[in-house]
Amino acid sequence: MRYISYRFLISLLFFSCKKEENLNLELRDNLLLEDGLLKIEILADSLDVPWDLAYASDDFLWLTEQGGRISRINLRNGEFETIHFVEEVWRLRTTGLLGLAVHPDFKNHPFVLVNYTVEQGENRSNKLMRFTFQNGRLESPKELLEIQANTAHNGSRIAFGPDGMIYWATGDAYVFENAQDPASLNGKILRMDLEGKIPEDNPFPDSYVWAKGFRNIQGLDFSAQGLLYSSEHGDAIEDEINLIVKGANYGWPFIEGFHDLKEEKEFAEAQSTLEPLYSWTPVIAPSGLTYYQGPIAAWNHSLLLTALKGMALRVLTLDREGKRIIGEKVYFYQRYGRLRDVAVASNGDIYISTSNQDWNPQPGFPKVGDDRILKISIANQAVLEPIVADDLASNTQLKGKELYNNYCASCHKPDGKGVSGIFPALLGNEVVEGDTEALLKLLLSGSEGTQTDQRMPSFAFLSDDQIAAITNYLYQLTIMKKEVVTPEKVAKFR
Repeated sequence: MRYISYRFLISLLFFSCKKEENLNLELRDNLLLEDGLLKIEILADSLDVPWDLAYASDDFLWLTEQGGRISRINLRNGEFETIHFVEEVWRLRTTGLLGLAVHPDFKNHPFVLVNYTVEQGENRSNKLMRFTFQNGRLESPKELLEIQANTAHNGSRIAFGPDGMIYWATGDAYVFENAQDPASLNGKILRMDLEGKIPEDNPFPDSYVWAKGFRNIQGLDFSAQGLLYSSEHGDAIEDEINLIVKGANYGWPFIEGFHDLKEEKEFAEAQSTLEPLYSWTPVIAPSGLTYYQGPIAAWNHSLLLTALKGMALRVLTLDREGKRIIGEKVYFYQRYGRLRDVAVASNGDIYISTSNQDWNPQPGFPKVGDDRILKISIANQAVLEPIVADDLASNTQLKGKELYNNYCASCHKPDGKGVSGIFPALLGNEVVEGDTEALLKLLLSGSEGTQTDQRMPSFAFLSDDQIAAITNYLYQLTIMKKEVVTPEKVAKFR
């Protein structure tokens, strides 16, 4: 078996004319909600980091894999079909074949949009391409736009708006100033027509920019009311959900999350920036985002959000107008690993993709069969003992190990070994093993990084108690240093 269950392949030979409800997919879990029961089944497995999922109106689920493959799955009979391979894709860390969107009226407008990274010499760029699906192939490639890329912060999500326009979320390409620079198309949400031209009603003359001030958007979708939402990675704090408004500024890199610091308030007042609908600290690395309206009543009129570091599906309930998030539920925490994207079919079935084969797998992953696409749908009865929503209430009194796992382990890893060439190891690290003053200053001020190591954010938002607890745990983890760092010592270096 490579993409769908062996049992299903056998049944397909004899029952290919039967309807979707007779698919014999492998059951992974039952999930008990307040007012119903769901089943989670494996639709596809052994994939190469399925980055984006898109439901097409002809009842196919399209997907991109980071290495360059574009495929689709027939949701009536489960058949997996490779459609195209993008040969010029350049893949490293978070570059590769990324975003995907299919035209909402696919029968009459069989357009498929993809975003991928290329490298020519020392130049790296992200291309937004439009293909036409004809004769079972993607034909007539047309480049709509090309912008700056980097090994991090590439954004990549694409959405078709109810106005027929294309919306493309771009990252700041790890150049923070791009997000506020009117000459840069990075750190923005861009809007264009199907030919890649600038619409006359865009907010800034002769510009693709629809909204600005973003770090690294990972989710983008419209609601049934036509409201546009995004999910975005913060730095060390304040991952965000934003309601996107025409011409608005969302503040990065001068503001992270809500306007709660003096400098942030000053910038917000001067630039009329908007605050997020919702934010998370510790960060969860929010990823794919979609609006849900369907037969799962408990999740109606909500945003479904996958999380990478947070390794869960989050259901964010909206108020009636869709302008506030009034509830949050967490499901599947650490059960399936990193979750990259989510899509909803016309009948309300939900599909989520795992991301355990990517550059930054979490402890215990990948597992045999990763990466997968999971199907969530209504169940008539429980076959397995049902799981329930996770209780992840925040704990403001977390101590050393927990604080390290929340703020440091996603980069430096739980064992302190880091990621070679990206995040430095703490074991044998000259700063960790050297003078305590230098380590505290690094934690409080951050660093700009080097050619081989990524920038480290400041953790000055943590209390003196928390900084001391992290430092003492680092000493335990790495060199068994007997010195005990006190909150009073931390305070001296603020």
